[in-house]
Amino acid sequence: MSDSSDYVPPKVWTWNKGNGGHFANINRPISGPTHDKDLPVGKHPLQLYSLGTPNGVKVTVMLEELLALGHGGAEYDAWLIKIGEGDQFGSGFVAANPNSKIPALVDHSGAEPIRVFESGSILLYLAEKFKAFLPTEPAARAECLSWLFWQMGSAPYLGGGFGHFYAYAPTKIEYAINRFAMETKRQLDVLDKRLADNEYMAGSEYTIADIAIWPWYGGLVKGWQYGAGEFLSVQEYTHVQRWANAIGERPTVQRGRMVNRVSGEPSSQLHERHDASDFDTKTQDKLAAK
Repeated sequence: MSDSSDYVPPKVWTWNKGNGGHFANINRPISGPTHDKDLPVGKHPLQLYSLGTPNGVKVTVMLEELLALGHGGAEYDAWLIKIGEGDQFGSGFVAANPNSKIPALVDHSGAEPIRVFESGSILLYLAEKFKAFLPTEPAARAECLSWLFWQMGSAPYLGGGFGHFYAYAPTKIEYAINRFAMETKRQLDVLDKRLADNEYMAGSEYTIADIAIWPWYGGLVKGWQYGAGEFLSVQEYTHVQRWANAIGERPTVQRGRMVNRVSGEPSSQLHERHDASDFDTKTQDKLAAK
């Protein structure tokens, strides 16, 4: 790979798999399946195919929140999609999400299955389906949706931008790290100023905006993302810290963060979730002890 100071882009770009770095085995410039593989279907109305990344955590937190409110129709099976092994390129997954990204949800509660992909779309679908975590008053609803879509537009600068160049790129490129560190800190400042006068992102009510933003930016200030807390001086964002701690203490959030998780302490990893009792009996530490 050329050093950033002497690289001159060619007239026409061509794919060189060797330039893929950390994700070379799963990145490619075309879409569609690479192999035939049907998706499993469990016993519950909602079938989630995911991984415990920030985008996946949004949906499992939402489902656990809905179940805690008594919405039995939100029972779900969470199947593990190992993106490092290319599960997202199986024909069944591509049928659920042609973009081959987790999470993907299939709702079997009606006459015909409904597929929903993109984490923000899934949150909105579930909020409207169960009439929860989305304000009905027009101004409050607009505020909630504005922050929901703020996250969808902003997080790629954090993950694909800062996180990639700081933690995963095969070479440390000063310009790229500085560019995306600046943008990440600007985003944290946006959140901090909003939360200085508001308990939650949409105001006084906990909504899908919080559920969407917390796994990315709450995780960042809690030190879970990219090992970059000190580098970004995350302790400076005191209002984001307060908000992140409050949401992180919710049992529903703690459960949601365990589902489809494949890193960290074995007691925090529930690779697949098919019943509420799985949290007590099927975490990796429990399975290893059998």
